[in-house]
Amino acid sequence: MKKLALVLTALAFAFALALCSSPSFASEGTERALAFAAQQAPASTTSPQSAPSAAPAQETQQKVTAYTLPPDRYKQARDRSRILFRFTIISFVYGLVILWLVLRWKIAPKYRTWAESASSRRFVQALIFAPLLILTADILELPTGIYENWVDRKYGLSVQGWGSWIGDWAKGELISVILGIILIAILYAVIRRSPRRWWLYFWLVSLPILLFVFFLSPLIIDPMFHKFEPLEQKDPALVASLEQMVQRAGKNIPPERMFWMDASQKSTGLNAYVTGIGASKRIVVWDTTIAKMTTPQIVYVTGHEMGHYVLRHIPQLIALNAIVLLILFYLGYRCMGWVLGRWGEKWGVRGVDDWASLPALLLLLSVFAFLANPAINGISRHYEHQADQYGLEVTHGLTPDSGQVAAQAFQILGDVDLSDPKPNPANVFLFYSHPPIPDRIRFALTYDPWANGGTGEFVH
Repeated sequence: MKKLALVLTALAFAFALALCSSPSFASEGTERALAFAAQQAPASTTSPQSAPSAAPAQETQQKVTAYTLPPDRYKQARDRSRILFRFTIISFVYGLVILWLVLRWKIAPKYRTWAESASSRRFVQALIFAPLLILTADILELPTGIYENWVDRKYGLSVQGWGSWIGDWAKGELISVILGIILIAILYAVIRRSPRRWWLYFWLVSLPILLFVFFLSPLIIDPMFHKFEPLEQKDPALVASLEQMVQRAGKNIPPERMFWMDASQKSTGLNAYVTGIGASKRIVVWDTTIAKMTTPQIVYVTGHEMGHYVLRHIPQLIALNAIVLLILFYLGYRCMGWVLGRWGEKWGVRGVDDWASLPALLLLLSVFAFLANPAINGISRHYEHQADQYGLEVTHGLTPDSGQVAAQAFQILGDVDLSDPKPNPANVFLFYSHPPIPDRIRFALTYDPWANGGTGEFVH
């Protein structure tokens, strides 16, 4: 779900959170992740028995030559892809409309007046203003989240119950409000101190905060939504295989940093990923993945994730998005004066340093972020392709016929996630952060630098 009231927060944190909480190996995804909480709270607590039964690992050994789906699932995948493509665009416009209505109805000035009447201290005002504005906008946006969850339930990608979904939404709101208070208080303190350079100083302040959240997410935030247990207790054989791959990658992730996640309580999706930095770095494998993939396939998936670390995609993406964030803040600064000069009085906004100007800034940043999204996703697809290649290279020699194993893993992933066999090119360009599944399978089956005595590009 989108929470456009948190665009300011999301712009500062989305790229780090996407790395530390979203499935990096996931199929392609029309990623509507401007929302911190939405990334963290994908589902509910419906019993595992209500989920589709896991495919026996033995069935995953069928030879794959291309991405194929049975006729019924092919139709479902195509239908769902069209629905989500339209939904992504409509929900973006809907979010802009909500921000415009908040401005037109002068909701933010009312909250500002309440905050200023309660206290002359700026942080106390932020404690009142920020939660009111965030919750108002997010409640107005709730229909899009409900619809998105309904679609996932309809197509069997979620087994969540509505009561639990609301509980996770509430947890996400709590996190959003806490982060929103901190960032909004900092933003307006910087604006009041430096009206001409606030975009630069706020950007500088936000960077260490996002790194701190990136570090804490697997330790504090993720466990709020999912159960984690040591992987060695659940599948010691898988841990042994993962250790071999990690050692070959030249990284140090001991067994005590490998975790099993109880995803089946909330989702039918599959994933295994590496998350965190420094002392919080760990490997996480979903229980659904263990149920539906063989050990070699899981090792490939994790090898893909390891590629992001070895190839330094994480610092590169952080640097890239930090630059984009700086540009967006600067554009927001350049446009805010003109916007408020034309409509500020009608909206009841006194100036850029007024708490009530926040919806206008969020609206501008939302538009700029949407326009920047295709370029960022294009770079992300390139990194994901490199990680696919790294996974093939790091498992070559460890896994017999590693290309076929990788293709099998993608086939299972696409089947479970209902990945579109023929995605709309506009959808791919605008919203896909990963290459389409058919392309990933073709690459896995054809990449073979060792055929004529050569070596891999990343792993020799």
